[in-house]
Amino acid sequence: MKKHYFKPELLAPAGNFEKLEIAIHYGADAVYLAGKNFSLRNFSGNFTNDEIIDAVAYAHLHNTKVYLACNIYSRNHEQKEIEAFLNITGQIGPDAIIISDPGIIMLAKKNIPDIDIHLSTQANTTNLNAAMFWHDIGIKRVNLARELSLEEIKEIASNSKIETETFIHGAMCVSYSGRCLLSSFLSGRDSNRGLCSHPCRWKYSVVEELRPNEYHPLMEDERGSYIFNSKDLRMIEHIPELINANITSLKIEGRMKGINYLASVVKTYRNAIDAYIDFPDTYETNPDWLTELYQVFHREYCTGFYFNQTGEPQLNYNNIHHGKIHSFIGKIMECTRDNHYKIGIRNKLTRGDTIEISSPKGPPKRTKIIDLFDIENHSIDNAQPNTMAILLIKIQCHPNDIVRKI
Repeated sequence: MKKHYFKPELLAPAGNFEKLEIAIHYGADAVYLAGKNFSLRNFSGNFTNDEIIDAVAYAHLHNTKVYLACNIYSRNHEQKEIEAFLNITGQIGPDAIIISDPGIIMLAKKNIPDIDIHLSTQANTTNLNAAMFWHDIGIKRVNLARELSLEEIKEIASNSKIETETFIHGAMCVSYSGRCLLSSFLSGRDSNRGLCSHPCRWKYSVVEELRPNEYHPLMEDERGSYIFNSKDLRMIEHIPELINANITSLKIEGRMKGINYLASVVKTYRNAIDAYIDFPDTYETNPDWLTELYQVFHREYCTGFYFNQTGEPQLNYNNIHHGKIHSFIGKIMECTRDNHYKIGIRNKLTRGDTIEISSPKGPPKRTKIIDLFDIENHSIDNAQPNTMAILLIKIQCHPNDIVRKI
C-alpha cells in the first residue's frame, strides 16, 4: 500500500507584481511580499497599498496564498504609522502577516485579530518551548531559525501544534538569524529595518597602523579573503528528509532576485516535491533539477545547518559566482497568432538564435527562431533590450514562460 505523506506548502518570494505572476505560474502554493515600508527588503521594489490589493486578488484567483511582511524591529516614532498600516492590512485581507517585533505582534492582535500571524525567522525561534510559547499567545506559524538542524526542526514540528516554516534555498546571512550590525556600522543602513547594504559580500584588506596607505589582502591561504561571505543554501537533494520532518512550509529566499532565477528555483522545487509525494517509493533526485539550479546565478551551494555542519562549510571564501550558462532573454507576454509570441526583451535576440522555453512542467524545450518581428509586425534582424518583439517558433508556449538563449 502506498504511504501518504503530508504535502508541504511551497512558499516563494514576490518582490514586485511581475515576480508574483512568475512565482504563481511556476507552481508556488503561497507567496510572501511587502509594502513600501516595514519589511526587511526595502530595495526589492515591493508594493503600494493599491498594488497589495491587486496582488491578493490575483493570487487568490489562482488559489495561491499571500503573506504580507511587516518584520522590521520598529522604533517609537513609527508606532502610529505601523498601526495605520496594520489597519489597512486588515481591510485588504492577506492570508497572514509576517512579524518579528513583539510590539507589532501586540498591535496586530489588537487591530487585525482575524489575520493570522506568522513569526519571522528574525525572532530566533530555536527550541520547542519557544515554539509552544508563540503558539500559546496566538501565533499561527513560526519561521524557525536557520541555525537549527533538521533533527531539531523535526522535533519541534512533530511535538507542537504551531505550523513550521524553514528556508530551503537561497542566500544565507553570516549573522545570527539575519540579525546583523555590519551594515549599520559600515554604511549607516540598518539591516534590521530593511536597508542592508550587504557588507558581508565586500572584499576586505588589512591595514597596518603605521602604514595607513598600504592595503594587504587577507591571504592566510589560497581560498581568499571573503571572511564574512556565506554560501547559498540548496536542499533540492534532500526533499524526502524535508517532507518527513513534517515541516508545514518550505520557503525560497529571493525577493530581490530576478524572474529568471525565481522561475527556475520555484519550478525545480515544485517538480521535486510533487514527484516525491506522487511516487515516494521510486523517488530519486532528477539530474535535470541540479542542472537547472546550477545555471542560475549563485554562490557555491551548501546545505546550511540542516545536517549539523557548523562553521567552515557555510563560508564562501573565494567569492566565486556560478551560473549564467544561459542568457536570459525575457518572458512570453501573449500568443498573437499561431506560433507567434510577443516577448518582453531583456537581452539582445537575433533571428536564427537557438532558444529554450522554460514552462512549469517538464524539461526546457529548445527551438530555433524562424522569424522575428517588431511590435508592428515588421520583420527585423534582431531585438534590443527593453523592447517588445514577436517570435515565430515551432513549439507551443504560454504567457509567463521564460525564454533563454543557448
